[in-house]
Amino acid sequence: MIKEYTIEGMTCGSCVARVKQSLEGLVAVESADIQLMAPQGKLKLKEPIDLSKLKEAIGHYEIKELNKAVVKQVPNPLPDKSFTTYRPLLLIIGFIAGISLLVQFPFENFSGMLMMRHFMAGFFLTFAFFKLLNINGFAESYQMYDVIAAKWKGWGYVYPFVELGLGVLYLINVFPIFTNWFTVIVLGISSIGVIKSVLDKQKIKCACLGDVFNLPMSTVTIVEDLTMVAMAGMMLFL
Repeated sequence: MIKEYTIEGMTCGSCVARVKQSLEGLVAVESADIQLMAPQGKLKLKEPIDLSKLKEAIGHYEIKELNKAVVKQVPNPLPDKSFTTYRPLLLIIGFIAGISLLVQFPFENFSGMLMMRHFMAGFFLTFAFFKLLNINGFAESYQMYDVIAAKWKGWGYVYPFVELGLGVLYLINVFPIFTNWFTVIVLGISSIGVIKSVLDKQKIKCACLGDVFNLPMSTVTIVEDLTMVAMAGMMLFL
């Protein structure tokens, strides 16, 4: 028999492959045709199977029988990579950089290190804010590419608070050596998943601004992470 299902939560080809492999691993499923557009799943069954077993097999994705669900298109498809697409991200970074510069006005004893510390404080506090607006949405997106979140989804729920804590530590300049080393380690590890996703040309959503903006993963994210690692390293050794 053949049954159709809607599957919510898939955002890229990796999600499709993961769901397909999980469903075809069930004894009752002969084959699974999975796609991002609704209806997302068409299963050829050897025998009847409870919906609960399908839900258990695919984990955090939501699956419903077609006759019990409203068919809908996948929301917010990823836009093309362009200046317009990344304009919100670039504006936010520009505002943070501008404020970090202006707090030293009239620049009589201007300090580049102080500007970097203020920038890092503003960066972490701002980006943590956007992630915390919809922490569930962030965790779902982050799990798609981060090497730690892929193995432990809970890291996606912890990470915004890590950024919040780092922002506060940079702002009040407490434990600077620990703060900079922790930044190098955390963002260095985070960069691994970002670089791998870009090199593999995966079309997945970047979670840097949480679930607020629909930004595709690109070299912009790599530059963003590695720049922060570089600044933390400079503050350690200069």
